[in-house]
Amino acid sequence: MRANNARVAWKQRKSVYNGWLMIPSSVSAEQIARQGWDSVTIDMQHGMIDYPDALQMLQAISVTDATPFVRVPSLESGIVGKMLDAGAYGIICPMVNTREQCEYFVRSCRYAPLGHRSMGPVRATMYAGADYATHANETVIAMAMIETREAMNNLDDILSTPGLDAIFVGPSDLSVSLGFQPGFDPRSPEVYAAIEQVAEACKRHGVVAGIHTGSVEYTREMEALGYQFFAFLSEFRFMAIAGNKFLSELRSATAVSADQKSY
Repeated sequence: MRANNARVAWKQRKSVYNGWLMIPSSVSAEQIARQGWDSVTIDMQHGMIDYPDALQMLQAISVTDATPFVRVPSLESGIVGKMLDAGAYGIICPMVNTREQCEYFVRSCRYAPLGHRSMGPVRATMYAGADYATHANETVIAMAMIETREAMNNLDDILSTPGLDAIFVGPSDLSVSLGFQPGFDPRSPEVYAAIEQVAEACKRHGVVAGIHTGSVEYTREMEALGYQFFAFLSEFRFMAIAGNKFLSELRSATAVSADQKSY
């Protein structure tokens, strides 16, 4: 079976840098995957992506060494299994707030006797190998999102869920839930303390800590805290940031040229 490179990196205490996809395009997916990100996540929750889009994007990612993740739109066993059958090697599940919800999520990622995932890995076998069903339980990553005050109150219970591989902090929802403005790289003391608390709890429970970041500086801070999985902005934001930068430079150059002609 094809190795899960994210698992390999974590065992070696290395960071996994993850590209994030929100645009429903196999070409964008392939472009991001070819840039050298360790993993690439297809965002079906807030991205403009449905199943047919995600399937083609998984096919595009599979021509590279990037580990394919999918963030499903909600905690629902059917879509978790469907995306695993399509070839996702990791599932990120939003809004996991209780131990019961986390147990249900993990079981959705696992075949019996560890879970209730239905057998039918149609494309997953093509991607991973003929022995997929034998090794899927120890290969596929189950990553639950911690992003609410309720989840923070239940943090130790959630992290002690058998079979949970990793958690993923959603900084915007966590900030809003704690009474602050949404956004990447939160600096408010209360939210930052919660992010530190998650890192410390993950160390105690042997669970990998992940977070969505918006700058290299903040990513380095999170690495120092012990985080090992970093979703960095998204291809949608890359396009907006680069477009704004270059257009601003073009407008500035045009203005300078016009001023020079006036003399």
